Amino acid sequence: MQKVLEKVAITGAEAVAYAMKQIEPDVVAAYPITPQTPIVEYFAKYVADGVVKTEMIPVESEHSAMSALVGAAAAGARAMTATSANGLALMHEIVYIAASYRLPIVMPVVNRALSGPLNIHCDHSDAMAERDSGWIQLFAESNQEAYDLTILAVKLAEHEAVRLPVMVNLDGFILSHGVEPVELYPDELVKKFVGEPKPYYPLLDTDHPVTWGPIDLYDYYFEHKRQQAEAMENVKKVFPEIAKEFEETFGKRYNFVEEYRLDDADHVMIALGSTNSTIKYVVDELREEGYKVGALKIWMFRPFPKETLQRLLNGRKTVVVLDRALSFGAEAPLYEAVKSALYEVAARPLLGSYVYGLGGRDVKPEHIRKAFEDAIRGNLIADEQRYLGLRE
Repeated sequence: MQKVLEKVAITGAEAVAYAMKQIEPDVVAAYPITPQTPIVEYFAKYVADGVVKTEMIPVESEHSAMSALVGAAAAGARAMTATSANGLALMHEIVYIAASYRLPIVMPVVNRALSGPLNIHCDHSDAMAERDSGWIQLFAESNQEAYDLTILAVKLAEHEAVRLPVMVNLDGFILSHGVEPVELYPDELVKKFVGEPKPYYPLLDTDHPVTWGPIDLYDYYFEHKRQQAEAMENVKKVFPEIAKEFEETFGKRYNFVEEYRLDDADHVMIALGSTNSTIKYVVDELREEGYKVGALKIWMFRPFPKETLQRLLNGRKTVVVLDRALSFGAEAPLYEAVKSALYEVAARPLLGSYVYGLGGRDVKPEHIRKAFEDAIRGNLIADEQRYLGLRE
């Protein structure tokens, strides 16, 4: 482990922008949208001050931002952007194209509710709308994790066995505008860790001309989708190697999931993002009261760490899943994934599904405690979707 450069109190947006400054991508194309805007504002100042040599492209929309990055990455450039909610939705068409072309673009997503009605606060509906787009999806609990995962994402995206774009999700306002202490690493260590980009079949290599984006009918389309699926499976092999290198370099450990007081836990709660901090607080309280509870935080939502969950949750009494998004007409997205993973285990736990925090609604310790108490008392009904903090 190397000594950190400094520990500073900064927002999540500033932490992500600082990581981008240290990575120094060749191209950043972006359009402002609340609550993502400060990330690109901070980074634009680095560009204006000459701190980085990045080509900064202010575009007319998020659709244009991702389109510009597709061109840049296809040309061999290291490309990044950031967005939120409706901006991510406007990118939707090109988000799929970026993944289909196997372009290692990294995009912090400051999670915000999708309209309508208009709402600028946090939930995960934006990320969940893109969960099948072919992007790797990472979720941060804290500003430190948002900083770390942005750095780690570059190396993961550009690995020769992966070559897929990555979203680094951080909760809108809660993390993006909230101030927390973050350990910032020396520039030279970050640059050494991410290394130099290695283009694959770049458009600008005129000695070896290639075609990107031709029409792809039933002749080859199926095979190309199969290649994408293989690349996503490769993430499960590659990510632990990169995470180990990250730990050896910076002293921070990452994995598909984080276990919290899980060893002897009968009742386990699963969630994404910043809510895990509140869950850990309640776990500690209930442990003091003698209850065997624990938490399982999902760092990587896509590819979904099915095998890890099967290993950790087989034989538990109950598993409570918290979703900050709805899937209308179906089960909530994280719950659905967890339920599917546990179908094959020998001793299935009783499952509980809770939706919370839509549109930025506060999730309080008493809400988390209520869900845990339902589990402890055996008051869970499989597939009954319940709500925390909702006025019925």
